[in-house]
Amino acid sequence: MKILLIEDEPFAADALADLIRAARPDADLLGVLGSVEEAVEWFTRRQAPDLLFCDIHLSDGSSFDLFRQVEVRCPVIFTTAYNQYAIQAFQVHSVDYLLKPIKPEDVAGALRKYDESKQHYLAEGLGNLQGLLQTLQTPTPRPFRGRFLVKSGPGSKVVPVADIAYFLAEDAVVFLITREKKRYIVNFTLDQLEEQLDPQLFFRANRQFLVHIGAVSEVRPYLKGRLYLLLNPPAPEDLFISSTRAATFKQWLDS
Repeated sequence: MKILLIEDEPFAADALADLIRAARPDADLLGVLGSVEEAVEWFTRRQAPDLLFCDIHLSDGSSFDLFRQVEVRCPVIFTTAYNQYAIQAFQVHSVDYLLKPIKPEDVAGALRKYDESKQHYLAEGLGNLQGLLQTLQTPTPRPFRGRFLVKSGPGSKVVPVADIAYFLAEDAVVFLITREKKRYIVNFTLDQLEEQLDPQLFFRANRQFLVHIGAVSEVRPYLKGRLYLLLNPPAPEDLFISSTRAATFKQWLDS
């Protein structure tokens, strides 16, 4: 059985590979891809593996960008640290969904499920995979966060979401930056914030920035299909949207 991994964290990729080898010693691990761009190139040029283990958040965007750009004709086992609402959707459709930290029994169970459903996938031709992805991206409606309680001096203050320009991750610390250039520490990762905030208002530009649409002052074309993004207030460093995320970003701005 040929297995491909898509995971941008080397430690997580190594750990997952070890779990797969322990559960299925005869598996042929084709390699590890760490970005949407790498994955698009791989599936464009090569034959699909028998099975794909795929993280959702990658170094240059979401793995859903891969499925929008190329046809992935193989069963997928998604891995992630959150999005528990999607578990039932994928179990119903016989595509597994493993929550990190992934345990040996999780991988063994997912591989058994693959064995049991393999003939179904071959017979169906994976025609409903796009439907599964749509199911994952259409969770049960839930309220989005409207404010944050942050520390300010000896006390605390409330910052409404409407006052936020962007979130910035620096050295394992995430800062909330307001439109008035105030800077506060928040005890969430960007991944967690992305789940809590309205996707119509916030866009994950890259691994460091989660941007409010009201903070985008200008977008300029850049080399190799990338976009150069200007924010208000200005970002502390140059901010680029990757070529693989450029179309999604423009669609978000225009929606």
